[in-house]
Amino acid sequence: MSCCAPGTEAALDMGVSLSAREIGLAARPLGNGAFQIELSVPGVHCAACIQTVERRLASLAGVTAARVNLSTKRVSVRWQGEEPPPVVEALNGIGYPAHLFDEAAGQRDRTLSELIRALAVAGFAASNIMLLSVSVWSGAEGATRDLFHWISAFIALPALLFSGRVYYRSAWGALRHGRMNMDVPIAIGVSLAYAMSLYETINHGEHVYFDASITLLFFLLIGRTLDHVMRNRARAAVLGLSRLASQGAVVLDAEGGRSYRPVAEIEPGMRLLVVAGERIPVDSEVIAGSSDLDCSLVTGEGAPQAVEAGAEVRAGTLNLTGPITLVALRAATDSFLAEMTRMMEAAEGGRARYRRIAERVSSLYAPVVHLTALLTFLGWMAADGDWRKAMTIAIAVLIITCPCALGLAVPIVQVVAARRLFEGGVMVKDGGAMERLAEIDTVVFDKTGTLTLGRPRLVNAEAIAPDMLAVAAGLAAGSRHPVSQAIASASTRGASLDGIREIPGCGLQGYRGEEEWRLGRASWTLAPGENGGTIDGTVLSLDGKLAARFELEDEMRPGAGPAVSALRGSGKQLAVLSGDTMRNCRTVADKLGINDVQASLLPAGKVERIGALAARGHRALMVGDGLNDAPALAAAHVSMAPATAADIGRNAADFVFLHESLEAVPLALAVARRAGELIRQNIALAIAYNLIAVPIAILGYVTPLIAAAAMSGSSLLVIANALRLNGRRASTANKPAKAGSARVGKRDLASGQELREF
Repeated sequence: MSCCAPGTEAALDMGVSLSAREIGLAARPLGNGAFQIELSVPGVHCAACIQTVERRLASLAGVTAARVNLSTKRVSVRWQGEEPPPVVEALNGIGYPAHLFDEAAGQRDRTLSELIRALAVAGFAASNIMLLSVSVWSGAEGATRDLFHWISAFIALPALLFSGRVYYRSAWGALRHGRMNMDVPIAIGVSLAYAMSLYETINHGEHVYFDASITLLFFLLIGRTLDHVMRNRARAAVLGLSRLASQGAVVLDAEGGRSYRPVAEIEPGMRLLVVAGERIPVDSEVIAGSSDLDCSLVTGEGAPQAVEAGAEVRAGTLNLTGPITLVALRAATDSFLAEMTRMMEAAEGGRARYRRIAERVSSLYAPVVHLTALLTFLGWMAADGDWRKAMTIAIAVLIITCPCALGLAVPIVQVVAARRLFEGGVMVKDGGAMERLAEIDTVVFDKTGTLTLGRPRLVNAEAIAPDMLAVAAGLAAGSRHPVSQAIASASTRGASLDGIREIPGCGLQGYRGEEEWRLGRASWTLAPGENGGTIDGTVLSLDGKLAARFELEDEMRPGAGPAVSALRGSGKQLAVLSGDTMRNCRTVADKLGINDVQASLLPAGKVERIGALAARGHRALMVGDGLNDAPALAAAHVSMAPATAADIGRNAADFVFLHESLEAVPLALAVARRAGELIRQNIALAIAYNLIAVPIAILGYVTPLIAAAAMSGSSLLVIANALRLNGRRASTANKPAKAGSARVGKRDLASGQELREF
């Protein structure tokens, strides 16, 4: 078995290469002139392939990033400019044909079907050849022995060609383009074993190795098939997400006609009809009808959510009770479900420090192992003079030294960890982020929308003059800020103002005639000299003078208390950085037992505080959700945001949690720390295997058959160790967590036991 999966067997017959126009049409705009496309590259096999592809694509003019995901066999290419670079031509030139990703092809899993067929043929041939070998071992001689040898040769040859094509195709594809990969020595070893046996048969030799050659191939295929199955099992979260995507929807035209459109053809502005039992195809807004939706994928809550006209719904949610008419807000490629899928795949393909180390070591494999096998052959020839024995030992060295375990050590843990977090309602945007999360010693929270739900209510509405409340409501009506929404909802009417604009971190400004009205923080709203340092909170001003003060209280986010207790119990320093007033921040911080509170901060102030922590040697996790948190999220060592965060904040964060509970923070930290431990264990296991197995093989104590079993066993040991991360579910919840819900053992969480157990 090798860590590289079968290659071009999954490729689609393209017939002709993709044109630049097709690439441009399939690309996803990222803004600011940047574009990105995902292509299927089934010829990618191992660390050397990844480095070759990424290096070649990075050399193209305009390409700003290129990343290969070995689990999905996809390459993501990002470039700047309207004209796409010659990506497909470059890949074809180095022997990696590419095509637009076909989701259905991945679901059919042709690779597994081919592996099972190859395994069956190899097993059938091996069992029959072994039966024929019994007669030889029993003492058959002369013509009878030669007959059995020839029958074995004729059985072995088609089995070798059919079952071994998985390795031959991969090895030839590498050699044809002047490269090496991990399947080359396997192909050489199996072929040499057959060639030696054929030579002995032609020369009436007493011993042949047809049974060993085919049985060796059988063992290799068992390992590779189990590897493939376990990879798919670990990636079940991504596959499950793809199954939640609707295949299409009924589109309503202006005349009331109906037509079914595939989801890829649905564009923003189209009117859609979704009946009970169907999934929402794209992010949309309800314009007619009412129904209950299963939104557990987005919110983590199992209770149905009622929606009616004006409600925004996410792709992948299930319509439960009645028909609703929607207007599409985004294309399928830009939907919330597509974003989650991309984040999951990015988590699997992240280039963390451990992964880079493992890939560099694996890339040295081919030249080192071939040199080792050659020196072994020459050494035994010099010591013993028996070329048959020397060749057999060299074949065993070729096979047993495959660094499959090392190649799997990091990515398999990242895949399992990403799935574990997804089941807890946490999406990971980069595999490297999990490594950084395990290193943090400080957790910094925003207040509004993070420690609290960001849904404050106005508590002194009766004390505010109705006309002042109407002006404030008029200013706040167009803002998505939670405080603005609370003020707007407190008044049944809103005054009409002109030129309303929102200044992030400060407030709202508008005009009524010559009057300038401001609603926001006192330090920005009031003119110099009007405050005197005695007024804080949210105020309304007319031409810089105080017109009204607003007192609001916010609802604590579910799980905030247990989450903060768990983090404190694990030894993490805690802090609050907020743009709200010190009084409001202190009220929340005192409830949670957080002493370090910095209030009334602008976005630049939050970044400055994060930078100060880094300068003192701290590695901080920033948890925030607002537009003004985005710079701090990007500046922190690692960051996390709720799915309800502003788009820019969600894009800046490394982790996104899909539900309201803040327990996602200690859960993610626990999984990240445990994943780091398992990665180190896997690397140690892989190195120990080679340190023990290679000398034994060189000394001649291992046959090619035993070498194949040992090599497969080492890879399966690494995979099984990674899957232990899933076993922790039983200890962290009373029952397995479903997608979108972070079910953490609350009794343990409150004392920090959850983090220590991981």
